Order: sequence, then C-alpha cells, then structure tokens
Amino acid sequence: MTGRSEQLEFPGSHGALLAARLDLPDGPPRAYALFAHCFTCSKDGLASARISRALTEFGIAVLRFDFTGLGKSGGEFANTNFSSNIEDLEFAAAFLRERYAAPSILIGHSLGGAAVLAVTHRIPEVTAVVTIGAPADPDHLAHLLRESRAEIEESGEAEVVLAGRTFRVRQQFLADIAAQPQAERIRDLGAALLVMHSPADAIVAVDNARRIYEAARHPKSFVALDGADHLLTSPADAAYAAAILATWAGRYALGPPAEAAAPAPPVPITLPDPAEGLVVVSERGSGAYAQEIMIGRHRLTADEPLPIGTDTGPSPYDLVLAGLGACTSMTMRLYAARKKWPLEKVTVSLRHSRIHAKDCADCETTTGQVDRIERVIHFEGDLDADQIERLSGIADKCPVHRTLRSETVIHTTILGAADPESTGDVDRGVPA
Repeated sequence: MTGRSEQLEFPGSHGALLAARLDLPDGPPRAYALFAHCFTCSKDGLASARISRALTEFGIAVLRFDFTGLGKSGGEFANTNFSSNIEDLEFAAAFLRERYAAPSILIGHSLGGAAVLAVTHRIPEVTAVVTIGAPADPDHLAHLLRESRAEIEESGEAEVVLAGRTFRVRQQFLADIAAQPQAERIRDLGAALLVMHSPADAIVAVDNARRIYEAARHPKSFVALDGADHLLTSPADAAYAAAILATWAGRYALGPPAEAAAPAPPVPITLPDPAEGLVVVSERGSGAYAQEIMIGRHRLTADEPLPIGTDTGPSPYDLVLAGLGACTSMTMRLYAARKKWPLEKVTVSLRHSRIHAKDCADCETTTGQVDRIERVIHFEGDLDADQIERLSGIADKCPVHRTLRSETVIHTTILGAADPESTGDVDRGVPA
C-alpha cells in the first residue's frame, strides 16, 4: 500500500482550529489510530510523519495533529498545559469518531506518550496504547525548564528556548504537570500497552520505560529500540518501530485485512509432488517473478513486492525470516512444554537488513556489508524472570538459527532443456 494523505482541521480544547493530517492506506482501513507528537514538536516531525506513513502499509489510518499553539494550529502556547493537551486529544478522537471511525489505537511520542496514557480512559473505543520514548510522569519536563524556573516562579512567566525555538511558559504550566496522577492512570489504563524506548535515549532515560511497564497491568509489552535516538531521526528506526507496532496491534486492535484483488490463476505445474524433505519451486507464469512452491502436499507462493514484482506472495527473504521465526517459536514451545512452564503464546517478529560491517560491533567481517536479522520475541504467560531468561537463550539453539550461523555448502545441478534426465557431467558444486 502506498497510501495517501489528507489535510484537515478541527476545533481544539481552547476553541482554536487545530491543523491535522490523516494518513490513509490505499484500501479500507483496518483501524484508526491517533498520534500525539512530542513536546514543542509538530505533526510533521520526523517520528510522527515516518511512523504514520509506515503504518498505512499495514492498513492503519493515522490522524496526527498539532497541539494548540504549535505547528500550524491556532491558539497561544503560553495558555496551554498538559491538561489542555489531553483535552486536545479527546477533541481529536471525537472528530475521528464523527467523520470516520473512533480510534482504537493511541500512539504517543515523548510527552505525547504521557498524554495518550492520560487520555485513554476518556476514549472508550481504545483497545491498544503505544508509547515511544515517553516519560513516566509529565513532571519530567520540569528539568528542561530548570534554568528558567526561578524567573517563572518569580514573574509568573518566562521565555524559554527549547529545540532552538522560543516559547513563553507560565507558572500554571509547572503547576499542571506537577499535579498529574499519572501512576494511577497507567495502573488503571484498561487497554493493552506497548512501551517502546531506546536504551540510548539521551533526552528521556530508559528507566522511564521500566516505571511505565511496572505500573501497568497486563496485557503489556516492551520493545527496545536499540541504537535509536529520542527523535527517531533514522528512517530505519522509524520503520522498525512502525512494523513492530503494527504486528503487536494486530492482536488487540486491527480488523481483518482489506480484501485484495484476486491474483491471476497460477499456471498448472506438471511436476509430481515432491518427496518428503524436498522443496520444488517453479515459475507461475502470472508475473515476472511470481513463483509456485511445493513442499509435499503444501502449496505456497513467492514474489517480489511492487513495483518490481506483482506482490502475490512473500519475498524470498520473507520466507527465510518465516522459517527462522517458526523454528524459534517451536523450539521454545518444546522446551517450555518439557519444563511444564506456563507459556501461553510466543510471537516472533523479524526484520532483515544490510548494514556496513564497520557499524557491527559483534561481526568478524570488517569490510563491506553484512546481513543483519533483528528478532523480537514476545512471551505471554505467567513466567518469572528466570524462565524468560532461559527461554531467551533457547532461541539461539533452534536448528534454523544454527544453520544460518554455520557454514553452509550448496551444490547445484543443472538440468538441460534438451535432456532433463541427463546429469552425468554437469554437477557444479559451489560452496556458499
């Protein structure tokens, strides 16, 4: 899905018109999400824009907007506070409910994360909440204003410079963030929670994620955005966060995928069913790269995504990741069953990329590029910390994992079209 975007506006909590953008998938949305940007940021910031657009590829429509007094929205920033941000989110949800459909997913970045935690109980349709680099308490902002705090308290207001821009902050803002019952809100959230945070976040320390996670009740999950900065300025980090978010939301907030156009019927394959342990792959004839895969009595397809292929099936690397993910899950399930541990469900999310060898601290290769597979494992069940640690170690013992990490030799035999039964002298064994 390439998606599209619409510019909108709606009245906010102070009566001023708020500038908004609705990112839509190509087909009918599976769910609507509401995105809250970081403190003094805007709807068009890197994290907001990249994550919202990436989510449309998973069928999720996302409304992002500028809070009162910020970006292209009307109103005076000096008159706003954390409570007015919560109310702006409530107005945004009402706008979605009236014009499209109520949001079932709330996503908040930095202070926006604290805001979505605070507003969840006011939007009954919400079933999933995601925070990205969020402080455990909005009073965390006070340290950003510490150089101007004395002037604010003495004069009632002061001009402060944040992210290179000047804002007028009043005493009521400090009083408001100090009075928020955030811990109680997190405890009584009433929705599934995904906490995403970078251990390297220099603006909001990762300990905030621990406090949010510990305060919340199940269902809850944590994903480390390893190596990302606070603003997710790297496109790869934003795309990774979106992919994990969409995968996780599928369990709690997404409807069924939009019905896609039926692919062209495959060209009949005359090869016999392969014997056990043999995989046969043949071109389907319905696209430049579309393939038919036969694994015993099972039939699969493979293809390249648009615009290279016709997207009638997963790509070859997707299938590699699927094999690793399935093997990982099965191995941990087998181990947990043997130990009689209360493991209810395993979800494995994987992503393949190519990185420069110099950026890989754990790689023996020092030049060129290396393949990198990021694997996120989510356990469900009443497991203690020791059981989780043991299961995490078992993941690396799955047979497919070992195959990918070991030396593999691939021998190729070429069958000529003129004589498909003759293989006597064309064996071209090549170590991979």
